[in-house]
Formats: sequence, structure tokens, C-alpha cells
Amino acid sequence: MTNTTYQSDLREFTFRAVAAGVVFGVVFGAANAYLGLRVGLTVSTSIPIAVLTVLFFSIMPKRGEVILEANLSQTIGSASSSLATGTIFTIPALFLWGMTPPFMQVALLALLGGFLGIAAMIPLRRLLIVRSADELPYPEGTACAEVLRATTTAATGGRWIFIGIAVGAVVKLSLGALALMPSTLSMAVPLMTKAELALEIAPALLAVGYILGYRQSSIMVSGSLISALVLTPVIALVGMNLTAPFFPEMKLSIHDMTAGQIWSRYVRYIGAGAVAAAGIFAVARALPTMWSSFAAVIKGLRKESNAPLPAHGERVPQAGEGSPSAAKDVPPHPPAAPSPPYSGEKDDWERRDRDLPSWVVLVVPLLVIITLVAVPGLFAGNMSLVPRLVAAIGVAIFGVAFVVVSSRIVGLIGVSSNPTSAMTLVTLLGVSVVFVLLGWRDPSARAAILTVGTVVCIAASKAGDISQDLKTGFLVGATPARQQFGQFIGAACACWAVAGTVLLLGKAFTFGSPALPAPQATLMKTVIEGVLSGSLPWGLVGVGAALTICALIAGLPGLAFAVGIYLPLGTLTPIFVGGIIRHFVEKKREGKKSEGDAGVLAASGMIAGEGLAGVAIAALVGLAHFMPSKETLISGPVAIIAGIVVVIAVCAMLYRAGRRG
Repeated sequence: MTNTTYQSDLREFTFRAVAAGVVFGVVFGAANAYLGLRVGLTVSTSIPIAVLTVLFFSIMPKRGEVILEANLSQTIGSASSSLATGTIFTIPALFLWGMTPPFMQVALLALLGGFLGIAAMIPLRRLLIVRSADELPYPEGTACAEVLRATTTAATGGRWIFIGIAVGAVVKLSLGALALMPSTLSMAVPLMTKAELALEIAPALLAVGYILGYRQSSIMVSGSLISALVLTPVIALVGMNLTAPFFPEMKLSIHDMTAGQIWSRYVRYIGAGAVAAAGIFAVARALPTMWSSFAAVIKGLRKESNAPLPAHGERVPQAGEGSPSAAKDVPPHPPAAPSPPYSGEKDDWERRDRDLPSWVVLVVPLLVIITLVAVPGLFAGNMSLVPRLVAAIGVAIFGVAFVVVSSRIVGLIGVSSNPTSAMTLVTLLGVSVVFVLLGWRDPSARAAILTVGTVVCIAASKAGDISQDLKTGFLVGATPARQQFGQFIGAACACWAVAGTVLLLGKAFTFGSPALPAPQATLMKTVIEGVLSGSLPWGLVGVGAALTICALIAGLPGLAFAVGIYLPLGTLTPIFVGGIIRHFVEKKREGKKSEGDAGVLAASGMIAGEGLAGVAIAALVGLAHFMPSKETLISGPVAIIAGIVVVIAVCAMLYRAGRRG
């Protein structure tokens, strides 16, 4: 690596930034763990932590520009969310099997998964963040950058950030805490058996759609419409005369199931197959890049690059991108109109292009795998050396593969919609098949398989998180190496808080109960038991894979389409509505792009506001034992009208902000 000289007035990696990130990360990690165990989802915390950090810095003595400090703080703090995701998606299954894990085991699995995801994503930074800037919008990463700019400077249109924060928080608190009215509107489609249209009242989802734009949101909702209006009715029609349960459902007949139950027990497997096929295709396409990237890393271990910095407008080659001539079609880096505090000088340019040393990319993953093999008890089930070695190989293969997929997919749909559960399912399927072929089917084998999924899920989630954070840093002029090191710090601190939260909740409540249903962990448990006993619905998984292949043949983005099949229609519909609003705004502008799009600022604020409110509700539930009422204050036709009015009002605000931009 070249020696880098930093500007003397550039404050970024400071004690207060690290301390704020660690504290906010611990708090949000615990709250997210509880929220995920309740509903099976976690919220992205990058924007909330960025907002809170700026507010925290505003009451401290002025030290000049704080945008890079705030960005580093949110980078460190957001590490907790990805660790929480992988932990809650898998570890509760051990409780359901009566195999309560020790605290140290859970914490170390989270730590190792986090480190694997961070290190494996580093060589992909330039490919995804710089070279694919036009293809990958990174909605939440862009939103976070807009929030940082608006809250740390007097940027034009910054007031829309705070309007959006207020709207997102008020709507979320009204629906989630006060139970004013149902959070989802739904209606049956006439003449179509058990077909339903649904719309979730969520300003953050409308905002994500606005940031994504019409094309991406329309592709995603198309996949979801196939699930809701084609697959669900077909399954209902085929099974309407069946009097007994039809596999994989074991209790209810299809005739007695609701549309939601059909989606959960049948369509979800189809969606998992679709995402798996799209992920495999994405991995296959990325193999040349992965190979060249890691080959360059190994080469860098032998000889650090001392090449002179190129002239302005010519980009420094990165590991895996070959010679400077290979990047001749890449836009100049940094961008032509960089944001403060970028100075445009050579030293600052070099700083913005610097990653952690090459040896980190190779040594950290290698140490993770060696630790998993050498330390008995890390993989649950107390397996012997050979099974541990096989499990560790599974972590290496699936972990690195899904780091690539996750790093890219968040560029399309954001961290909040990253289908890490589907990636975990694919991992569990693959490792389970290997264990079956080797004759390992006992309870210790299924526990080991599950903890392989824990590490891979955390690695994939962590890769998506750091990919988003690096995009934010790229837009605000941060130092990639410092962000990457900050992510290591965040993972090293948050793993203990997340592990403690999950184990405390497991002892205080019962996983699988109405209080803590742990839906994702229950699904993982079912998949492992299904494969080891030979009872997985491979036909449904194959149908999903076939749908993805059809989309790829038609030239559609496979992952975006497959994610639509996997996620409920109620989640995708508001994203599509947000994309429509963006389409109307751009049509009014006659195709001219606005650099200071106030609509993006308002959308960013709504994501921040709803995220802050969601975490606040989770904290109230977990710490103050506050339980929102299951009965809404408004119901029936009045609730439907009120919900439509709220959605229209939020859309009108987005449209007005976009027109002002």
C-alpha cells in the first residue's frame, strides 16, 4: 500500500466517534434482537445512529466539520444489526431442541461470522461501490449520506429531512405503539380463490421505493404479484378438495388454510428456491471477479504496490480489477462534484481510495476457519474433528459466496430487504445434504448444521451492512480503511451484547411462544429436520428456481425478481407506490436529474424516522414491558379509509418534496 498523508484538519477516527458508535450499537443491537424474535425482521440502524450521533455531537464543543465522525459512528454502530440478524435467525432453534448454548459460544459465533463478512467484502469495494454506481443505487446507503449532509450542514432542502423524520416517526408510533389502526390494508380479489391484495402502511417502504425508482420497484412487485395472484390461488384450487393436510403442512388441509398460511407453508419454499437460484447465478457471474480479486490479494502479500498516484480523473486500480487499462470505462474517481470535506488534492484523493492492508483479506477468513475447526464446542453438538472440518468447509464455501451476493443485493434493495434468511436456508440445505451423505443424522449433527448457518448468515448480513456503509462513506468523502477497521471494532463489541440479549430472552420467555415466536429460527429448524429425515418439499423449491430462470431469460434482474417472490405482497406494494411517485416526479422534470433532490431527502428522513420509532418501540417492549394492544382503536371501513388517507398524504408529501428539488 502507498503511504498516505492526511489533511491536518480532517477529523474522522476520533474517540468520541468510536465511543458513540459502540454505545449506540450495543443499545440498537439489543433492541433489534428482541424485535427480530418477535416478528422475524430487524431494522436497519445506520440512519438512526447517524441522526443520533449528529444530535449528540451538536451538544458537545464545536470541533469543525463532523460529517466524517458521524459517518464513522454509524458505521461502527450499525455492525450490531447484522450480528443480531444471524443470531436470532438460528440460535433459538437450539432452545427448541433443548440444547441451550453457553454465552461464550453464541458470542464467538457472532464475532467470527462478523469478521468473515467484513474481510471477504473488502476486495469487492471498488467493483460494487465505484464501477457499478449507475447499476446499484444503494437506496439506504444513499439515504444515509443524504441524512448526514442535511443534518451536519445547512444544505438546501435540508428541512425536508426533518419533515420526513417527523412523518415516519408519527406514523410508526401511531400504528405500532398506540395501535390506532391496522398497519396493513388487504382485500380479497373476486373470482380468484384466496387471492389477496395487500398494502402495508409504512412510510419507510414508500421511501425505499422512491429512492429505488420505478423500474426496480416494478420488477420486485411483479415477483410478489406472481406469488399472491398466481401461486397462492393455484395451490388453493388444486388443494380445495383435499380433506387431509398436504405436505409440507402437517396439520391443516389447504381448504382450511388462509391465504397467509398458504404463503407461509407453500409459497415461501418457492420463494426460497427462486432466491437460491438467483443467488447461485449471481455467484457464477461473480466468480471471475472473485478469482482475480483474491489472486491480486495474494500477489499483494508478496509485494505491496508502490505505483505513483495517477493523474486526476484516472482511477487507482484495486485488487481484482487488473491494470489501469482495465478500468478505462470507469467514471473518474472521486466523482466530479464531490461532497465536503473532499479537497480535490492528491493526498485526500489517495485517502479516499485506501482499503485495509491486503493481508487482512486473507488472514482474517483463514483464522476464522481454523478457529472453527480447532476449538471444540464452537459448532453446537460437540462434534469430533472430522465433522467440524466438514462444517468449517461449509462455512468457507457458502460464507464467501453469499458475501458476494449480499454485498451486491443491498445495492438494489437496501439492507432492510436483504434476504439473508433465504441465503441461510440455502446454506442449511447444502450442508444438510452433505451430512446425510456422510451418514451424520443424529441430534448433534443437526445442531452443528444450524451453527454453520449462524456463521454464514451473520457473514452475509455483515457484508451487506459494510457494503452499504462504504457506499455512504464514498458519497460523503470518508476513508474506506477507517470504516473497515471501525466495522471490526463494532463487531467485536456488539457480539457480547447480542449474545447476552438472546440468552436472557431465552431464559425469561419461551422461544416459539406467542410472546417470542422466533419465526425465522423455527423455519430453519424445520428445514434441517426435513432434510435429515428426507421430507423437504424439493418440488416447491424447484418451481421457484424455474421462475428465476424464466426471469433471467427475459433479461430481468434475477435477484430483484426473486426477492419479490420471496417477500409478502404487503411489503412490496408500498415500495412500488414509492417508485410510481418517483416516476411522476421525474416526468414533470422532463427527464432532467436534480442533484439536490428534496424528494430523496424527504425519503431519507422517513426511513430515519420510522427506524428510530421502531427501535424505540422495541426498547419499550424489552425494557419497560410495554405491550402494544392487539385491538386497534379504529377498525372496519373507517380504518381502511383512514389508512388510504395516510398513504395518500405521505405520497403527496414525497411528490411535493420531489417537485421542489
